[in-house]
Amino acid sequence: MSQDGARGRDAGRALAGGRYQLRDLLGQGGMASVHLAYDSVLDRQVAIKTLHTELGREQAFRERFRREAQSVAKLTHTNIVSVFDTGEDDVDGMTTPYIVMEYVEGRPLGSVLDEDVRQYGAMPADKALKITADVLAALEISHEMGLVHRDIKPGNVMMTKRGVVKVMDFGIARAMQSGVTSMTQTGMVVGTPQYLSPEQALGRGVDARSDLYSVGIMLFQLVTGRLPFDADSPLAIAYAHVQEEPPTASSINRSLPPAVDALIARALKKNPNERFPSAEAMRGECLRVAQSFHPAPPSIVPGTQAPSGAGVGSAVFPPVDQATPAPTGNIQTPYQPAPHQNPYGTPAPSPAYGYPQQGGYRTPAPSAYSPQQPGPSTPPPYTISPQASVSGDSGGRRSNKPVIIGAIVVSLLVVGGLIGVLALNGDDKETQGKDGGASASASASASKAVGYRGPDTTKTIDKEECEEPLESYNDPDKIRLPDFRFKYIKSVKECFQAAGWGDFKIIEVDENTYGEGSVRDQFPPAGTDVDPEDMPEITLKVSTGNPPS
Repeated sequence: MSQDGARGRDAGRALAGGRYQLRDLLGQGGMASVHLAYDSVLDRQVAIKTLHTELGREQAFRERFRREAQSVAKLTHTNIVSVFDTGEDDVDGMTTPYIVMEYVEGRPLGSVLDEDVRQYGAMPADKALKITADVLAALEISHEMGLVHRDIKPGNVMMTKRGVVKVMDFGIARAMQSGVTSMTQTGMVVGTPQYLSPEQALGRGVDARSDLYSVGIMLFQLVTGRLPFDADSPLAIAYAHVQEEPPTASSINRSLPPAVDALIARALKKNPNERFPSAEAMRGECLRVAQSFHPAPPSIVPGTQAPSGAGVGSAVFPPVDQATPAPTGNIQTPYQPAPHQNPYGTPAPSPAYGYPQQGGYRTPAPSAYSPQQPGPSTPPPYTISPQASVSGDSGGRRSNKPVIIGAIVVSLLVVGGLIGVLALNGDDKETQGKDGGASASASASASKAVGYRGPDTTKTIDKEECEEPLESYNDPDKIRLPDFRFKYIKSVKECFQAAGWGDFKIIEVDENTYGEGSVRDQFPPAGTDVDPEDMPEITLKVSTGNPPS
């Protein structure tokens, strides 16, 4: 049905015994609709979200939804959309939960980002950091009350006409995890794949640091105009969150300082223990970084720009460790909007206002996060490695999750290896000997062509990344290979020497975007499990600084 048709159909409908009179349809998705409404008791405009899924049929869910709405109503902050009321009513013959919220005159952050992408290629970094800090200010309040959002994304962040950031839909995702719904019984993950944390993708319990990962994804999207992980299916995206390392933001937007790269990299760590310990800590770093550099307009690398995906909707898919190894396109999604569309599939409203579709995440275990106590706190221990568990059947058989996730890891490494081999056997120059990296730079300097770009010696890798590399998730005797891409080759050589790893092989490639000595690719890929006592041969593609011939 068209938006105009929906408006006509809903005009005059009322909820709560006539108190709330529904007016314009602001947006709709696979799980909810949002209407502008008039509160006849308090004589004001409000926004009302109604859930129109099968969840409304279950009394236990409706009770959980009501309790969560009561918790959210206690959140009072400038950067949080206020919740005024909640209840349930009969809509089209179905008992439907609804929530009454503050009506924000403005537009979704996704719409603001799309405008900046059209004008600049991405959002200016200082603006993006300020918005992110305000989102974190809202999360700081909710986390103190033990309330994890679970669905942070540009569509759930509003910008008022005065530029005030408003985060909404707190608590609804948590209500979706009530443990009594039919979705729970089928063991599905419900949410927005592009923004979910690795632990969410694995179907595990989440805490406040899962929200910080989603904020990191959102910040990457704001400053680059694209998402770090995207694919053709929700499951494939979930695999990427668990197994792949995100690109460096400055490899897409060259105007970004190293401090922004470092901030995003920490927020996107696979292991929650390695992320910021709290929203307050991440917010402080955002404000510090915003003040540490002179703002410059975005400088997007040609060929890297893609649709921002700011309007992506939620999806339903099995947890990664319960899925088959091949991420095919047969995942059922309740709603899949087109790029640059608002999250409901309806045309983006012009004076821009709209609430996004709310999905939420289903996890088999309750959240490990508890309300913060005054003073510093230590994050709860966490491991992302597969864990065996005993099933509840009468035979006492062990779960096959570790076997499945092991098969997933192996298949991904095999595919990654094949891709790496094919890439390294392309139209590149003759392979250099194992000289530790000096010959590549020397030969490039000796034959500078028109359009040559010199080295960027500021792009360095810390020696500690080789001396104290991250441990493998699956084998305590192995490490994860560091990411050498976009780093200056001399610093990579020093990193190798500090770890005592010996030499590596170099393949020269002609490109003048990043400059002479920049590592363009590596094999094995970053994050590959390797034995530090028996290192494989490392091959690096290194730029000559000359334009492609």
